[in-house]
Amino acid sequence: MVQAGNMRIRILFILSVVFLFACESEKKKVPVQKTAPKKEIKKLKKPAFSSDSAYAFIEQQVAFGPRVPNTEAHRKAAAYLSSKLENYGLELTQQRAEVIAFTDKTLNIVNIIGEYRPELPNRVMLFAHWDSRPFADQDTTDRDKPIDGANDGGSGVGILLEVARQLQIQQPEIGVDIFFFDAEDYGQPSNDIRKRKRGTWCLGSQYWAVNPHKENYQPNYGILLDMVGAKNARFTKESISMYYAPDIVDMVWDIAARLGHAGHFSMQHTTHVGEDDHMYINKIAKIPSIDIIQYDPSTRVFAPHWHTHADNMDVIDKNTLQAVGETVLATILEEAK
Repeated sequence: MVQAGNMRIRILFILSVVFLFACESEKKKVPVQKTAPKKEIKKLKKPAFSSDSAYAFIEQQVAFGPRVPNTEAHRKAAAYLSSKLENYGLELTQQRAEVIAFTDKTLNIVNIIGEYRPELPNRVMLFAHWDSRPFADQDTTDRDKPIDGANDGGSGVGILLEVARQLQIQQPEIGVDIFFFDAEDYGQPSNDIRKRKRGTWCLGSQYWAVNPHKENYQPNYGILLDMVGAKNARFTKESISMYYAPDIVDMVWDIAARLGHAGHFSMQHTTHVGEDDHMYINKIAKIPSIDIIQYDPSTRVFAPHWHTHADNMDVIDKNTLQAVGETVLATILEEAK
């Protein structure tokens, strides 16, 4: 009986060893899930840019009143913007023209162009529209009255005026052309009962694209700023930009991330958000151009104040102005290297 007991103990011991060995073998077969290392973002030194200055430029535009073509406020704003570009040492061109609005009204417009270092072949085009919407078609009251356009128009112009001021101070070795296009926001409203007309938006950029201020003008690329001053604004990768100039989008968004502005510059792609000045610069002038524009894909609107009387100085945020201004200026300085 003792021998039989010992035999059973030996068998149990051997079976235990085999079982443990089998378990260890199974453990070794389980693949180890390795965590992918996070991509290190190489920080970029922030360029000197004053959001206080950009804010003041927007405030001054709004103070003239709605900048609607054929009005006194429009004429005063044109003179102000032109003088600012000249004061900062840019070579000024005023491109005056007559265009026809969707109402068949003749609009007297002026595209304002400032050239920094016009002799240099290595150039970047920066642009925004400086007019404001002649009616608040997205509002619930006073829909037939013009809006201030602090964000929609004024913010992009304010940032570019500060860029012009910094160019004079910093003197980078690169050509920069700043365009303020007119009559961008005179487009036919969606609720207008008249027959739909094509191409009623972006009349100033359409005119310039067909009639450039200089023959054979061809910068490296263009950057449009539209609605770039509201609090917590997020700029998604807009579809026209991604179709014509995806490499420029990626470059600018990468620079924004390296500056610490990834919270504003989203990696999300959006669908087509409608006509904007860069569409005609791409399609007609053949200059690869992108649009930095606020858009909320979840609501499919640009901002709650878009084309309403709420688009006033109350919506302008200096943190957003700083983020966009630093990104645009850093892009120029990187291009100059």
